[in-house]
Amino acid sequence: MRILVTGADGFVGRHLCALLRAAGDEVVEAHGPRGEGINSNALHFDVANEASVKAAVAETKPEGVIHLAGFSSVAKSHHNPSRVFAVNTMGVVHLLTAVRESVPKTRVVLVGSGEVYGPVPEGTRATEDTPPVPLSPYAASKSAAELAAVQFHRSYGQEVIMARPFNHLGAGQDPTFVVPSFAAQIRAIGLGTVDPVLRTGNLDAVRDFSHVRDVVEAYRLLLDKGEPGQAYNIASGEGRTIRSLLEEMLSLAGVNARIELDPARLRPSDIPSLVGAPDKLKALGWAPKLTVTDALRDVLGPRVPGAA
Repeated sequence: MRILVTGADGFVGRHLCALLRAAGDEVVEAHGPRGEGINSNALHFDVANEASVKAAVAETKPEGVIHLAGFSSVAKSHHNPSRVFAVNTMGVVHLLTAVRESVPKTRVVLVGSGEVYGPVPEGTRATEDTPPVPLSPYAASKSAAELAAVQFHRSYGQEVIMARPFNHLGAGQDPTFVVPSFAAQIRAIGLGTVDPVLRTGNLDAVRDFSHVRDVVEAYRLLLDKGEPGQAYNIASGEGRTIRSLLEEMLSLAGVNARIELDPARLRPSDIPSLVGAPDKLKALGWAPKLTVTDALRDVLGPRVPGAA
């Protein structure tokens, strides 16, 4: 299948493109307007620019689309909500319009976020029927994009499947995210280049973590088997505190450090607990193959020489 992957130069996009090519798919990579990926044949456009999105879809005529491109930082979304909605919501409208005009039978997997649910009572799991209560511009923009996708499906019959991934981890994630930030600090401490002090935000939040390679397998499965107009959680179904991840990372790296709260790392609004129920996706045949520990090892990279 010829598959257009938007955001192909991002953390998840690189893992997804590798998976698709290994499976024999023809991959058309779409990078951001300033992308400098290793694929010189990649398209470059801003999803917030309707004309460029239409031109790219008309040129490539994909048989499937997996839409990853977006403004991905929950924390940073509070500082520029207008850009967040321009990219995450209007970018989806532009893409679906382009597909409708050029390749109306093409399936689209729209990658959203479990963040749309907002806080879920501790000890419970969000299902696809849990009403959205977004607490950030990022989450609100993803929820609005899904609403637009449902309208395109119901009004025009477009085959849009909505994926709601919860937190996912693996090699190559931007260090502005919490776990890669821990990894960078742990490595510097292990090398002795900084004092053994690890600065963090809220460590008591409970989140649902998966390995990125399991998540991208879910995207490919949804492209084949997802029901248009439906949403699917991509989650482990288990919650872990951020503190437990940090403690496991320190143990895996053999590093000792004093942990200090950094107020600058706290979000304007935070979710105490957010865990997803993956039953609907599992009914299609998906099952995770890797563990959170596998993901943490990948994020940490090689053991620091001289660590305990």
